[in-house]
Amino acid sequence: MATAGKTDQVTWRDFKELTKPNVVLLMILTAAIGMFMAVPGMVPLQILVLGNLGIALCAGAAATVNHLVDQRIDRQMSRTHKRPVAQGRVKPLQAALFAAIIGTLGMAILLIWVNALTAWLTLASLLGYAVVYTMFLKRATPQNIVIGGLAGAAPPLLGWTAVTGEVGGHGLLLALIIFAWTPPHFWALAIHRREEYAAVDIPMLPVTHGVAFTKLHILLYTVIMFLITLLPFATRMSGPLYLLGAVVLGGGFLYWAIELLRDKNPNAPMETFRYSIIYLMALFVVMLLDHYLFPVSSL
Repeated sequence: MATAGKTDQVTWRDFKELTKPNVVLLMILTAAIGMFMAVPGMVPLQILVLGNLGIALCAGAAATVNHLVDQRIDRQMSRTHKRPVAQGRVKPLQAALFAAIIGTLGMAILLIWVNALTAWLTLASLLGYAVVYTMFLKRATPQNIVIGGLAGAAPPLLGWTAVTGEVGGHGLLLALIIFAWTPPHFWALAIHRREEYAAVDIPMLPVTHGVAFTKLHILLYTVIMFLITLLPFATRMSGPLYLLGAVVLGGGFLYWAIELLRDKNPNAPMETFRYSIIYLMALFVVMLLDHYLFPVSSL
């Protein structure tokens, strides 16, 4: 795989790439929908704009730390070898300063214009991903993505607390959906990249326990996730449109999990990974539509 050593002049696009914008956009979508799910009407504009801005900046800071810590293994993996720090376009000190600046700015926005609970929960999520997962769990256990998924599941809960100022049961349920979604989502990618993870000594489940074992666990976690996604309807947070969407979208996820287990389609791991992203976006959008079209309870 490519090695570091390029000396191309750094550009703003390199710093944008450090923040993993596509990942952050998905996080902000779920955070924003968490805000809307917390109120029967419109989210206050200040909370909607500044709350998501603060969360996005902190998420970008955590992603930048991930680039910094993983620069060695990034250079050896085809998916990541062109990243700015791995290629040397952004120096480690530059990346560290950038993470500190945007992370501090994000925290300040949340503390001043949103509320302290959201700010501290966001900080805990940042540290959970950037420190606990990236620096320790990722290299320590094949359950890294399961335990580390707690940090990635936080955005809709952060959106909820930004509006309400408290951690509610429904806010926790939104986070639980993403927590259950994370293992089958990421393990599908890990199967596709298992040889690269093995080469850099990252103990992803397909590396330590084999592909067949991982495929079985993807199916099991998909079933668990499917059942959890029915809870918003069962708890009267969501109505019939959401239930229909959860069943149809969950059925699609189960199809790909079974297709993986059948081992007939060599493209199934990446097809499952791609579907999982569409699934999560669509599920939360349907939840939002249902919230306003079929209100089922007062919040």
